[in-house]
Amino acid sequence: SDLQKQEERGELLQPLVFVLLVLCSVLLYFKVSLMDPGFVRSEEEAGKSEEQSMMIPQVPSNIKMRRCGYCMVKQPMRAKHCQLCQHCVRRYDHHCPWIENCVGEKNHPLFIAYLSVQLVVLLGGGHVAWSGLYFEQSWDWLRHNILLLMSFLLIVVFTVVVLLLLVSHLYLISCNTTTWEFMSHHRISYLRHSELENPFDQGVILNLWRFFC
Repeated sequence: SDLQKQEERGELLQPLVFVLLVLCSVLLYFKVSLMDPGFVRSEEEAGKSEEQSMMIPQVPSNIKMRRCGYCMVKQPMRAKHCQLCQHCVRRYDHHCPWIENCVGEKNHPLFIAYLSVQLVVLLGGGHVAWSGLYFEQSWDWLRHNILLLMSFLLIVVFTVVVLLLLVSHLYLISCNTTTWEFMSHHRISYLRHSELENPFDQGVILNLWRFFC
């Protein structure tokens, strides 16, 4: 394959970059899956320590809050209770089975970074796998290359899934909406009764700026 030829020639930059990207992807995975996605804390828990209370964003007085029927905390707008995490999550997007955690206000940007790095890793892995395939119409060739061929097909499937997921998230971010709001627009009171289709949309540039910066 191309990777083996580069190693034989002593050209280790591309393999090193690939390994670093894989490592970065793994670290991002653990960071996104283990961090607080933006859990809404109760007033009593928030008042336990000054440091914790400073970390919890203050809710503007003009935003209507209601009590969650499950965890009984004051639920700010755009928050939703996750049955799997047993918490209300600020700016709830979805509960991701890949990371076994919610994607919310705090970890959504890192989730996008994780998907982006993962896509680059998959494209690099697919290129390496493809460079090692030399097709021949014989059972002997298939017997010796079946694992590499299956690996390449598996990489293609995961690449398509990650690409579609990343593109869909970037589209929703550019509209300043979440997956939950997009899928359940007709069931969310502050969207169903709003005069605007999306009251949070402030234009593509400002939406992206506020999300990433």
